[in-house]
This record gives sequence, structure tokens and C-alpha cells, in this order.
Amino acid sequence: MPREDIEFSADNVTLRGWFYPAEGAQSKGPLVVMVHGLSAVKEMYLDDYAESFSQAGLNVLVYDHRNFGASDGAPRQHIDSITQARDLRHAITYAIGREDVDPGRVGIWGSSHGGGLVLSVAAVDRRVRAVVAQVPFISGSGQMTRLVRPDFLPTVRAQLDGERRNLYHGGEPTLMPAVDADPMAPALMASVESWEFFTKTAQDRAPSWRNEVTLGSLERIVEFEPGDGIHRISPTPLLMIVADQDISAYAELAFEAYERALQPKQLLVLPCGHFDVYTGAAFEASSKAACEHFVRALA
Repeated sequence: MPREDIEFSADNVTLRGWFYPAEGAQSKGPLVVMVHGLSAVKEMYLDDYAESFSQAGLNVLVYDHRNFGASDGAPRQHIDSITQARDLRHAITYAIGREDVDPGRVGIWGSSHGGGLVLSVAAVDRRVRAVVAQVPFISGSGQMTRLVRPDFLPTVRAQLDGERRNLYHGGEPTLMPAVDADPMAPALMASVESWEFFTKTAQDRAPSWRNEVTLGSLERIVEFEPGDGIHRISPTPLLMIVADQDISAYAELAFEAYERALQPKQLLVLPCGHFDVYTGAAFEASSKAACEHFVRALA
């Protein structure tokens, strides 16, 4: 079946995406809501994952975060982790109101920063009956201490404080690159692998992606600590998929968080880097494991 263009309201902001009906469904079926990572738009391989889930008999909802891609919201290119988590809950509310969705069989899937969003939501929203966190963002403070040299931290914090003053006095949001070819340049995701993934994927399949985010986004991300509540996800079944060479969301943080999670839980470790999970063998392994997890938990 062809996917359907959809839109829904999230606190009076219209979010847009796609709905993939479960293949072969004769009645209301289970649902998976999918969310992507920092600055990413749905065309950045979420469609490939959604198609695999649909073929496994799952309805799938994919959408762009507010302020990005096809969704409304201002300021553009601004990331607010807590608001994105609340938007995910709005997406669930929209989807379970559809005639083709069974409201008692809802799963959520998130990748990278989206992996942190699903951990956060699954810890508090009992409508969620299964969760998959792929190469998940675990800790804003943990990311900060690994990404920024200790002697640079005062400068970064001074910039964030200055941006707060700028916005308080009515200034326009300051923009910074999401990625940069120079890993030493100031960017939200300062690594060669980030630059290669985002710029190539944007050129090949995601023309709506823009290489900029607000400076204030960095502060919102640093405040986000989804790993702190991971023990509260239980009894919802959790699958965490970790790339053992991940230097973007840091595999060590994911392993530590997984140890704090309660049963039922499952860990899949892939021998690859952070962005490898979107294509090739890592995609095949990750999508297969996620399909099996959702089909089993949402039966």
C-alpha cells in the first residue's frame, strides 16, 4: 500500500509526516511511531525503516520534528528536547484515534537523539507497550564532557549565557552549523562522520535538511537526561540497539544506561559506527531485530 501524507496538531503547531499502513491488515493493527535525531528530517532513511516495519504487519507513523523539514514551528532549526518528547506523545494521541490503529498496541522507535526521546516518553507514558532505542542519546551532560575540552567549557557556557541575554532583549536566534567538515570547527555535531552522513544524505535524498541549528539548541540538549529515568520504563519491553564504535552518541553511555534498565529488556550490539545503522548490513540487522521486538511485544 502507498504511504499517506498526514498532519496533526501538537500544542497548536502542525507537524507533518507519513503514515504507512500495515501490509495485509484486515482490521485494526499495531502501531509504531518513529522519531529521528538532531537536525535530521524523515527522509534521512526513516522511510526505509518504516517500509520494513510495514511489511512486518505494523502500522507506522513517521514525522518531522517541529521547526524542521515539513513541519511548522518557530524559530526554525531550533531543537528543544523536552518539547520534542511532548510532541511524540501528541503523535501517539493522533495515531490511536485513527480507525486502522489498535490503541492498545503502540510501540515507539527512535534513533540517536530520537532514541533518547523514546526512552524519556516510555518512562512516563503507559500507552506505550514496546520501545526500541537505536544508537540512543543518553545524557546531555555526558555528551558535553566528552565533546568539549574542559578548558573550553567556560567559553561555551559564556556563549550560551550571552545567547540568553540576546533572546531576552528581543534579538534573533543565533545560528550555528549542525555539522562541519573540520572536526575542530564550532558545530553541533563536530565530527567527520557527522559531516559525511548529513551532507551526503541531504544531497542524495533529503533536500529539506539545512545545515544550521540555533545556538540555544545546544543548551536544551545539554539539559536533556533521558538515561536518568530508564529504570522507569519497566514493565514496558525495551530493546536497545548500540553500535560498539559509536563516537557520536557514545556507546559507553548506552551500555551504562542499559545496566540500569529493568526487565524486560534486550540489548543488540552491532559492530559499526553511529551512522552505519542506516544502510547496509547494520540496517538489515537493526530493522530485523526491531521488527521482531515489536511484533512479539504488540501481538
